[in-house]
Amino acid sequence: MNYREYKDNVDSKPVKKGQCNSCPSSDANVTFDDGHQYCFSCNAYTPPDGSETTLKVVSTTETRSMTNRDWSYNALTDRKIKRETANKYGVRSEMYGDDVKFHEYPYYSAKGTKIASKIRDVSTKDMWAEGDMKSATLFGQNLFPKGGKFITVTEGECDAMAAFELLGSKYPVVSIKTGSAGASRDIKSQLEYLDSYDNIVLSFDDDETGRKAAKQVASLFEPKKVKVMKMDGESGLKDANDFLKQSKFEDFSRRWWAAEVYTPAGIINLADMGDVLYDETTQETCLYPWEGLNDKLYGIRTGELVTFTAGTGTGKSSILRELMYHILQTTDSNIGVLALEESVKQTCFHIMSVPANDRLYLKEVREKYDREALQNFEAKTIGTRRFFAFDHFGSISNDEILQRVRYMIKAMDCKWIFLDHLSILVSGQENGDERRSIDILMTKLRSLVEETNCALLLVSHLRRTSSDKGAEDGKEISLGHLRGSQAIAQLSDAVIALERDQQADDPIEANTTRVRVLKNRYAGDNGIACALQFDKETGRLTEVDGQIDVDFNIENEYAELYGDDNKAPF
Repeated sequence: MNYREYKDNVDSKPVKKGQCNSCPSSDANVTFDDGHQYCFSCNAYTPPDGSETTLKVVSTTETRSMTNRDWSYNALTDRKIKRETANKYGVRSEMYGDDVKFHEYPYYSAKGTKIASKIRDVSTKDMWAEGDMKSATLFGQNLFPKGGKFITVTEGECDAMAAFELLGSKYPVVSIKTGSAGASRDIKSQLEYLDSYDNIVLSFDDDETGRKAAKQVASLFEPKKVKVMKMDGESGLKDANDFLKQSKFEDFSRRWWAAEVYTPAGIINLADMGDVLYDETTQETCLYPWEGLNDKLYGIRTGELVTFTAGTGTGKSSILRELMYHILQTTDSNIGVLALEESVKQTCFHIMSVPANDRLYLKEVREKYDREALQNFEAKTIGTRRFFAFDHFGSISNDEILQRVRYMIKAMDCKWIFLDHLSILVSGQENGDERRSIDILMTKLRSLVEETNCALLLVSHLRRTSSDKGAEDGKEISLGHLRGSQAIAQLSDAVIALERDQQADDPIEANTTRVRVLKNRYAGDNGIACALQFDKETGRLTEVDGQIDVDFNIENEYAELYGDDNKAPF
């Protein structure tokens, strides 16, 4: 029994919509009050008992199946697509005399294995999917390797083949899987593949949904990467296949080469801001876990670049893992981690150490716990599936890092990005000009933050000073101590310095870090914010009485003025 027959015999009403298990749609699968489900995207039908769907239902009484059909490679005469093009894309058809009856569009996994198909009934225009469409890549993606000058993206399989012919069968053309409604989701899943090309040309339908989808897709990539074709819907040429049917090769090619670079909203009169002026939802704020920092900075905001700096071994990693777990607990957003001095495994244990109140990043400590206990801490942190880390190896270029950060934000929906640390990215530059390299990288990071509205928490090391006393000995840090370039200070929204005298005789003093705000673009309140005490047993940081920090700071300043042998008279 197909879906129409079922509906004719059972009176049921839709009660909710949700994700489809047979296609990538997140909301086209409708559940009815009698328990059965029907997907209005791929026409998949699930019986009321929830058993596995074997029939992909269409709106006619004939049961459709890709098996037991006389498939062959033919010209798609109904679409004026040559046999050679259909053969290249692996598109088979079933003929009835000289007429094409069905199309079959193959879909492949990332490894190049055919895992799904979409079937089109030419006479009724019904289309349905079979196989694992959710895991499939874009239509045609298996034909074109990563990297190249141009790649064109269309809304449908026939448009992709048409565009390929119209462009002389020499430029890569692929299609999204689920039409304009699912364009953004489809592109996100293959963002890295598309981003490997220098130019991405969108050849979407010339209608309201097509234009809206083009804007959504273009915004996923860096500026000037995406070009949008202008069709001619008024003349009936709304998509690539329309141009092919009318043999408009030159017209399509001209429009393709003239495709305009997508640019976001332009210049406006500030008097026209209206209610947008009072919309506070575009910037998310997360308070710090320490009161002193919140008093000065009013929390961390998306759209900001915050730089942490300190001497070697001063506790930067401890503070970052506290912030990672705190953001996990206090927001709903995903978190991206690029810890360039440690493995992904170490990153996992660093994060798990916070709820464990123990230093799980030490093998000797982990051995005290059984697997069940460790998995409990895993479930509370990385098991939430909200952490994404860059599994790096070998040398890393700046462009690769920027690409990975953009992927985390755009494809993985990460709003909070941790990058530890800046210095390692520029230390191996071939030109040897560290200052210039930092200038360039900071400018790109700043632009990325503005473009994506993420919060970037960056670690930067300090330069060596001529003084015998360094940051590792508790020396007060200023913006001038930032390593390499003033761009770090100029382009950061906030700069936070960590100061600790690691060699102090007093164990409390040796494990107490002064947190000093060196720059505060949001509120302008600089200076010592708080003191954080490190517990060697738990590996945790606790905010302590600020007076301890103040006394510690005054005594160090007095010693610098009058010599280490002269103690402050208070």
